[in-house]
Amino acid sequence: MYDFIPTPAVVVELDQVAANLRRMADETRRYGIAMRPHIKPHKSSYFAWQQIEAGAKGITCARLSEAEVMADYGIKDILIAFPLIGRDKMERLARLLQRAQVLTIINSEYGARQLSEVGRSMDRPVQVLIEIDGGLHRGGVPPFEAALAFAEKVKGLSGIHICGLMYYNGLIYEENTMEGFRRYAGKEHDELTGTAGLLKEHGYCMDILSGGNSYSSRCCKEMEGITEVRCGNYIFNDRMTLVTGFATEEECALRAVATLVCKMDERHGIIDAGSKTLTTDGCGHGQTGYGYVVGRPDLKITKLNEEHGFLESDEGLKLEIGDKIAIIPNHACVLPNLTDRLYGIRDHRLERMIPVEARGACF
Repeated sequence: MYDFIPTPAVVVELDQVAANLRRMADETRRYGIAMRPHIKPHKSSYFAWQQIEAGAKGITCARLSEAEVMADYGIKDILIAFPLIGRDKMERLARLLQRAQVLTIINSEYGARQLSEVGRSMDRPVQVLIEIDGGLHRGGVPPFEAALAFAEKVKGLSGIHICGLMYYNGLIYEENTMEGFRRYAGKEHDELTGTAGLLKEHGYCMDILSGGNSYSSRCCKEMEGITEVRCGNYIFNDRMTLVTGFATEEECALRAVATLVCKMDERHGIIDAGSKTLTTDGCGHGQTGYGYVVGRPDLKITKLNEEHGFLESDEGLKLEIGDKIAIIPNHACVLPNLTDRLYGIRDHRLERMIPVEARGACF
């Protein structure tokens, strides 16, 4: 399939990316939900612009440095979905605000006060969302009354303007059924809209209700009523979305290509893609190993060293040294950050090399 690609490499099927973008855009539009996709799955200006051209209102970045890179490539509407803390971050944010429309989050008085100083220095408030904890406890304030109490503590800060809420529904990844995914999406909707309603009663602007992740963004019926979703992995899909039924093998547009470089016996071999090409992230959902081999579900990647992947099959490798395989990674978001460029494939040919400009932008 990818015999012309030097390995190890990360390839992207461009026609399938376009289809994935259309599918999500059509579904969210149907329920009146805007899209502000995360760029962390690809970290590439090429794909960020593809998302905007497909209907996204703007983008979401996990880090300030990602936002700086995207602004360098002309993207102007950016949410930084991570708390900015520290004098160095405030100085950089002030510079970024001079060339892009930036929205960020608050979940502490400390952070809110630092952002307020930036706003006062620029004579215009920094636009912020209050981060709501969806139950994973990795940041944010609890919904409803706790969120209102937090808002009351920071409402006197003239250098920020609270314009809504941001919610992360991390617990949904523990589910395994469509019924469970929809139930968690409904919980996200209820806590987000319910908290917003409470804050609106107390005079707060709640124009933006930001939710959605790789799973709940696909449950738009249950999410109707929020204003935007931060879907990310929908652009590529991966083994997690494959085994949960959110994507087919064909719809998994990002693959790692590897070559069999050693055959230990008829059942065991070594490929040239290790942890520096594939992620060591697990898949969950009862799956083991480090990826899904396209067309060969019997082949298991059982172990990764830095440069080596350990391959085995109870049915026999049925491969010879020099043969290539394509692997759908457990977690697609990690792979682009491990390489300088992606191979853009269309009609079984290399169409373009796609730079990963924000690779390593994690500060």
